[in-house]
Amino acid sequence: MGAAPAPPDSISPAASTGFDRAHWLRVARETSDDLATDAVAREQAGKVPFDEVSRLREAGLLTLMISAESGGGDADWRTAYAIVREIAAADGAIGQLLGCHYFMSSSARFFATPALAAQVARNSVAGQWCWGGGLAHQEPPLRLIKAAHGYVLNGRQTYVSGALVADRLAVRAVRADTGEPIAVAVDPAARGVVIDADRDTFGQRLAAGGSVEFDAVPVAADKLLGSLSADEDVLSPSAALASPVGRLVSAQLCLGMAEGVLAEAREYSRAGNSPWHPVWPVSSPQDPHVLTVYGELTVVTRSAAAVTDQATEALHAGLARGEDLTYDQYAEISVLVAVAEAATSRAVQDATARALDIMGPRSVSSRLGFDRFWRNARTHTLYEPAAGRLRDVGDYFLNGAHPPFILPA
Repeated sequence: MGAAPAPPDSISPAASTGFDRAHWLRVARETSDDLATDAVAREQAGKVPFDEVSRLREAGLLTLMISAESGGGDADWRTAYAIVREIAAADGAIGQLLGCHYFMSSSARFFATPALAAQVARNSVAGQWCWGGGLAHQEPPLRLIKAAHGYVLNGRQTYVSGALVADRLAVRAVRADTGEPIAVAVDPAARGVVIDADRDTFGQRLAAGGSVEFDAVPVAADKLLGSLSADEDVLSPSAALASPVGRLVSAQLCLGMAEGVLAEAREYSRAGNSPWHPVWPVSSPQDPHVLTVYGELTVVTRSAAAVTDQATEALHAGLARGEDLTYDQYAEISVLVAVAEAATSRAVQDATARALDIMGPRSVSSRLGFDRFWRNARTHTLYEPAAGRLRDVGDYFLNGAHPPFILPA
């Protein structure tokens, strides 16, 4: 008994590729195993993860979410979440990179016209693009200014996930003429885009984040992916699902890291490295302290997995309703995702810290790299704190208030 695996689900074959859910989960496990073999060395080297992105691309995971008609893997969000969870168990930073890619590359589905969303999908497949970016509210905001042949984009984002490896960025900007927030697709190689690898974080170092300066960057009209306004006259319930869709990526990432550290701690303990009580033989499964802590961490992680799976199923049902989704149904889904965010944030912080306790002082060797789990988890949870989600859950439970439309950082 240990970390819970991603739950199985019904298999529906992809019409064009011939690949089904079972295929993609198998690919994810193989890719996760590959990343795990050199995870410590890569994390300690801290190089820009071009090689890791190539591994994801070669496995077909970058086009996973694109329809079969456009040449993609035709997978749904349940499959994408299971893959993010699997990859994060081996490498939290690459799990974040992949999860961000899935959300940013899918943003046109929520905010753009169907024709533009299909065009973005076809271009993504043709170029095998890796997407990065960020659509959360920023201060000061990027500004989109009308020009003779489209628009120009100005401003600076202090942290853009995946910026160092992305082929395309999706960013939030505010129209200078109307004040409306807009999702904008940008080629990071375009004139006026300057990417700075200035994020000296102690964790998630392979998530390829950096600050980006936009200096009069030309933006064609077909690169405007749609409005990010939270006004209910603009934002339909189905488009509002972009918020819980993106935030559930964070929950799956935390859950994967919690399961990953428990799996590695278990192997370490089974190899006879539990040092707590000399009266117990080396490798003994009877050490009461170790057994108790493993029991506690298994309970908290599996509890978080259960509420995350419930939120995933509710979100899947909401996406299937499409334009028939109501605001009340959206609110219930959003609250379930907020519960999952809070539960997984607590689980990953607890698991990554206390796993070191049960492994003991010999586990602090930098050669073993167990510290990367705690550093990655703590860095991510600082960018995506759970306090706001807990307030949303409490306000909904007590007052029936709909959660705000908040996109992940």
